[in-house]
Amino acid sequence: MARTSFLGDLVSNLYGLSRWPLGGDRRSIEDLCRALLSSAGEVAGLRLAASIFGRYQQMTTEEKFAFFTFLNEELDVDAAKVAGLAQAYSEDPSTENFSALVRAAEPRRQELFRRLHEVPEATAALVAARLDLLDMLRDHPELKRTDMDLVHLLRSWFNRGFLTIQQIDWNTSATLLEKVVAYEAVHEIHDWDDLRRRLHPADRRCFAFFHPAMPDEPLIFVEVALTKGVPGSIQGLLADEREALAAEEANTAVFYSISNCQKGLKGISFGNFLIKQVVTELSQELPGLNTFVTLSPMPGLNRWLKTLDGDAKAARLLAGEASEAEAEALAARYLLEARRPDGFPRDPVARFHLGNGAIIHDVHAGADISENGMNQSSGMMVNYLYDRGQTEKNHEAFTGEKKIAASRGVRGKVRSDRGGTPATPPVPETAD
Repeated sequence: MARTSFLGDLVSNLYGLSRWPLGGDRRSIEDLCRALLSSAGEVAGLRLAASIFGRYQQMTTEEKFAFFTFLNEELDVDAAKVAGLAQAYSEDPSTENFSALVRAAEPRRQELFRRLHEVPEATAALVAARLDLLDMLRDHPELKRTDMDLVHLLRSWFNRGFLTIQQIDWNTSATLLEKVVAYEAVHEIHDWDDLRRRLHPADRRCFAFFHPAMPDEPLIFVEVALTKGVPGSIQGLLADEREALAAEEANTAVFYSISNCQKGLKGISFGNFLIKQVVTELSQELPGLNTFVTLSPMPGLNRWLKTLDGDAKAARLLAGEASEAEAEALAARYLLEARRPDGFPRDPVARFHLGNGAIIHDVHAGADISENGMNQSSGMMVNYLYDRGQTEKNHEAFTGEKKIAASRGVRGKVRSDRGGTPATPPVPETAD
């Protein structure tokens, strides 16, 4: 099945150029922005905002960089003015001084973004513009100030109160189903038959979050398998000829793929809300479900293994020659001990689930033998368990003290592997 282009879809389907004609206004985009910021009339403001979006869509990469530089420099805060107002407020904390300080401390580009956002379908356009900005940040980190302001507003526009959950099934529109195929980021969907196996059987579910300003674009979706017991292999979960289970017979819900769809919303997390909402939805539909787990990749495992110079077991795992016990012990060490300089786990998927209050439940060798699974983690996968009675406690311990919640079984794999392995930092002890 052909994959769709994220940016192409936004331009051609969501807010086509015909909706925002350039008209006869020959001013530069910078002058249009200055005029919008000074405009008092609603109709004139909307016309200016539409002209800015129309002009932006016609710009080259170099022109867009110049535009973001304008936002970053000319529409920044006046630091000297803010310092003076802060001093005045410290000497006289009046309402007038407070109001003046707050107004001055906000970059003018934030007000520009708010006024641009008043145009119909502007939300998707700003998300697409941020995708351009993210591409520039790698070579121009000074533009991060503008990105921080845009993210600040996007977080308020995309807060949980505005999001709606929708179940996606085989009867969902073909347009939306094609986007599920295009946005699947964990386990590639190869064709319509593969998609049908994930959506149609009674023991499969898929849920997505949508925003009313982008009703045809999923923000994030999760694929769920209903099983008996906790699975240890994605091959078995997605097998072509597997026998479907009656939903009422399942006791476990497995979140086996979570895909963020809008790259322009990077850094704005929806996954925590979606998992909690799906747990609620499934618990109401199927009271017999008593276990909620993931079957997750470890995308940074092989990169970490390559840093273990002289570790024979790591070398064997990378070469595909490690025993199952050796592989699982190394994976457990990675999840429990490989840390970033800030003390949080090195693995991004671990940071996500542990930050949501899950615990590391089990690790599995040979769980994903796809090309991607072997390249990233030598076929290893992990279950994160969501115990609704412990998630808040685990979340607080992780975010506040960087403690990792893990089962005795996972910790036991590390302890049993201690003989003959290099010394590593101690693992913080947490309750199961």
